[in-house]
Amino acid sequence: MFEITSDFVWQAIRPRPRDAHKGTFGSVLVVAGSASYRGAAALAVEGALRTGAGIVTLASVEPVLAAVAARLPECCLCPCEAGAGGGISPQNIDRIRRQKASVLLAGPGLGYTAQSAARAAETRALVKTLLPGFSGSAVLDADGLNAAADLLQTEKMPHPQGELILTPHPGEMARLTGHSAAEINADREGMALRYAKAWNAVVVLKGAHTVIAGPDGRCAVNPTGNPGLSRGGSGDVLAGMTSALLACGLPAFEAAACAVYLHGAAADRAAALHGETGMLPHDLLDALGTLFAENGR
Repeated sequence: MFEITSDFVWQAIRPRPRDAHKGTFGSVLVVAGSASYRGAAALAVEGALRTGAGIVTLASVEPVLAAVAARLPECCLCPCEAGAGGGISPQNIDRIRRQKASVLLAGPGLGYTAQSAARAAETRALVKTLLPGFSGSAVLDADGLNAAADLLQTEKMPHPQGELILTPHPGEMARLTGHSAAEINADREGMALRYAKAWNAVVVLKGAHTVIAGPDGRCAVNPTGNPGLSRGGSGDVLAGMTSALLACGLPAFEAAACAVYLHGAAADRAAALHGETGMLPHDLLDALGTLFAENGR
């Protein structure tokens, strides 16, 4: 296992070519949000935009699209009909599939059993159907992981044709694996590596000193970040950032490691301005821009 460094990050994220265009930096399709969780989609979308994706499209229900469009006019929209609990109905799957994208991000704010059993069933259907049919790489986060945990009871981890990144916190990792959160935290490196191989995915095991494990046996630990990240929305920003770096052409392990490092570094900047108690997840986004500017990116 190695510690992620600034040199590692800026060697992986190269300066933009002078003849670049939006197609150079890929496209992210974000399937996120529901009536109960409108901000999750906004934070994920802005995380992807601020980390350099060429095009970001949000597939969601109308209340979520309205909130995101008001804040982020740069985001393209794929309107979806609402299902149980004000979430995305599986009847939108064909419409979502028609959106051209190189990276799929599924999960933030989709809703699960906290809304209803019907909402959970519809989220499972979205994850089970969208990932295996996707031709690019994917990031599975939040309620997408909760859906995967239930699917793993009877079948394999749903996987796109390209690479897959999973971003669980210890509670989500416990649901995915059947181990307790205490067992997960007692062997974070070992657990992340074991399941990265089992699922053929990069596992980002979040928490203090986030661990990134690849199916090839590589493992890294992140030195940046602080307890100010311990609030809802921080993970949505990270999921968007990770998706953008994938879309920009980084391999999954490098995309995950760089996103985690920059997410923590931006949090350290935000804490210096607002304090760990007063900082909010959207404060990371301005700090992130400053980090890119300082490093000529």
